Amino acid sequence: MTFSEKKYPLNLDFDVSTNGDSALDIRFSAEPSANLSRYIIGLRQYILSHGPNGLADLIPAYQCLTIIFDPNLFDDESLSQEIQRLTLKFLKTPGKIKTKPHTIRIPVCYESIFAPDMTAVCKHTGLSPDEIVQLHTATSYLVHMLGFSPGFLYLGGLDSRLYCPRKNKPRVRIPAGAVGIAGNQTGIYPQATPGGWQIIGQSPTQLFQPYSKFPFIAAPLDIVEFYPINKSEFAAISQYNH
Repeated sequence: MTFSEKKYPLNLDFDVSTNGDSALDIRFSAEPSANLSRYIIGLRQYILSHGPNGLADLIPAYQCLTIIFDPNLFDDESLSQEIQRLTLKFLKTPGKIKTKPHTIRIPVCYESIFAPDMTAVCKHTGLSPDEIVQLHTATSYLVHMLGFSPGFLYLGGLDSRLYCPRKNKPRVRIPAGAVGIAGNQTGIYPQATPGGWQIIGQSPTQLFQPYSKFPFIAAPLDIVEFYPINKSEFAAISQYNH
């Protein structure tokens, strides 16, 4: 994937600030977008290639790249100046992203047993369950970032007609594979965790395999597509995966 001056404006404002005693944030003022995410992933690769050795991790988010470092090895002020220099240099001459995005198709059962919040989403949007499924599966979603639990996919591209706010009271436990909507985002839970997203379906796919060489099903800038399955297909896939 290549940046072009026409598609990706280069005058992005940013600042570098401390995040505790062992991290720096490169925070962009631009609104979250596919273009900004491509910049952030490209910048991550650039710093890994051209930055100082010994950085612990570089974590991309919607508007930010967080750099984790060992305070015993780096002075935060000197490192901040170096990171600012590298960022400015990258933004002047952005190049190719070295990883090739993949398209991942994920099966989802939208039937009521797996969709406890479908009625609430229908009420808020004015759409029928079939219309919600059709719209939700018609989109190719960009993976902007992974968080708040290992492998949780934050996906961009949700049809505006599916906008629905988070639940007022989060659930104590949402099952692994649950697919939800929160505001203008959709996402999928890789583990059973608490959560406040509106759940409209569930996937039998294992999204997080901690002992695998590649523990996450997708990475930032990958494309995710959902496709509907019924309860019988859900059971068959689930049995195969386990």
